[in-house]
Amino acid sequence: MNIAIVGTGYVGLVSGTCFADTGNNVICVDIDKDKVERMRAGEVPIYEPGLKPLFDRNIRENRLSFTTDLKSAVEQSEIIFLCLPTPPGADGQADLSFVLQVAEELGEMITEYKVIVNKSTVPVGTADKVRETIASKTNIPFDVVSNPEFLREGAAVNDFRKPERVVVGTQSERAQKLMEKLYTPYLKSGNPLIVMDERSSELTKYAANSLLATKITFMNEIANICEKVGANVDNVRRGIGSDSRIGKRFLFAGIGYGGSCFPKDVQAIHHTAGLLGYDFKILDSVMKVNDAQKISLVPKVLQHFNGNIEDKMIGIWGLSFKPETDDVRESPSLYLMEKLVEHGAKLKAHDPEALETFQDAASDVVNENTEYVQTPREALEGIDALVIATEWQEFRIPDLDRFKKYMDPAVVFDGRNLFKLEDVEEAGIIYYSVGRPTLGLDEN
Repeated sequence: MNIAIVGTGYVGLVSGTCFADTGNNVICVDIDKDKVERMRAGEVPIYEPGLKPLFDRNIRENRLSFTTDLKSAVEQSEIIFLCLPTPPGADGQADLSFVLQVAEELGEMITEYKVIVNKSTVPVGTADKVRETIASKTNIPFDVVSNPEFLREGAAVNDFRKPERVVVGTQSERAQKLMEKLYTPYLKSGNPLIVMDERSSELTKYAANSLLATKITFMNEIANICEKVGANVDNVRRGIGSDSRIGKRFLFAGIGYGGSCFPKDVQAIHHTAGLLGYDFKILDSVMKVNDAQKISLVPKVLQHFNGNIEDKMIGIWGLSFKPETDDVRESPSLYLMEKLVEHGAKLKAHDPEALETFQDAASDVVNENTEYVQTPREALEGIDALVIATEWQEFRIPDLDRFKKYMDPAVVFDGRNLFKLEDVEEAGIIYYSVGRPTLGLDEN
């Protein structure tokens, strides 16, 4: 099949590359000329495990190409995916200007039947708006389909190639048949392609991410209760996660969720509810709790240092919002480090992939008070305490005894509960985590 992908961000590039890898001819369109040239030269502009080999292979086999010429791509394609940004405004409403601008251009370009697919995460009713925008410019037949993505950063290639489900929102039999043909190679194991109306499809994406964000936030609330009553959230997690009605996933306590999906999607559905006159109380609480959770280690740091961290050197392990990505959008580290600097701390930070993207996103004040280093060991040198903000694999099994070589006493604030309590206790480290007992204070 011949496919155009409009927008080569995270969703567009992963989708285009994976579609090409099943034998389709894919043209990726972007307005950024420099980015297009870099991709033509073989550079993958995002970090995503497993993407580079597929990217290289499909360029080499002439199934994947890049252009700034939308009209040419549209003429050569039967299915056109809109993988465009829908950033939240100040009120949380998704900005559809990119999507509707391209829809208007498509209306002026199409000369034969096309299927236009919304792959971007968009509010309920967007398919109708896209359809109306295109129809205002042409009498050529076309269909608009909603096909939300459910990709996890750090596992996106596997998620795309082995989806748990594919959701297709359309009431057109012609469009449905094309989408079924396109996705057949990915559903060999029997996972479903679920067809529904466009509005239900659009809401499905928001509902899924909002429910997962709620699950994470609930466990963080439980963790906060654990700290007050002397319980261990790890034990609680195991106790409830074995219940098949609840499940084991998204029950790990920490310093909140971030990224490009959960914060934006929760805000968007909350805003939509408000426009409809509905008070979505649960999501209002989810957002408030998550905002507080991102900086929940700061009071612990201040308390440990008797309220004064002026000129203390704090090491930071982890800047991306989650491991296996360089994405720092809404990363807890952005907020945590801002607060530490506000209280006078100096920082030394390391991340395996996100050093550059973090510096681009961080405030000038944070960058001016932070030394960015290339290894976890460098982030330990000369510090008064270590904060762990992202659960990268390489942070999980460090030489805990070596912490005492760099810190006297060794103090760790673990926002992701990476270490076993018995290992920390044996090493003699002062250890604060989330929803678990604090260790080592008697030795301070």
